[in-house]
Amino acid sequence: MADLVAAFGLALALEGLLCASCPDAVRRAMAETARQPRERLRLVGIAAAVLGAAAVWAARAGGS
Repeated sequence: MADLVAAFGLALALEGLLCASCPDAVRRAMAETARQPRERLRLVGIAAAVLGAAAVWAARAGGS
């Protein structure tokens, strides 16, 4: 559970740094994302989840 909380904290920190360092680019990216079809967003979300899970698995498997 501590690892999950740490992962969420890291994600929030990275999001915050991105928004603080280049807010105009983030705003443009969000506007472009809002114009995408639902199916494309769903596919990108699934791909990101799979890649993220694979990265965590690879980091955990390589660390032991």
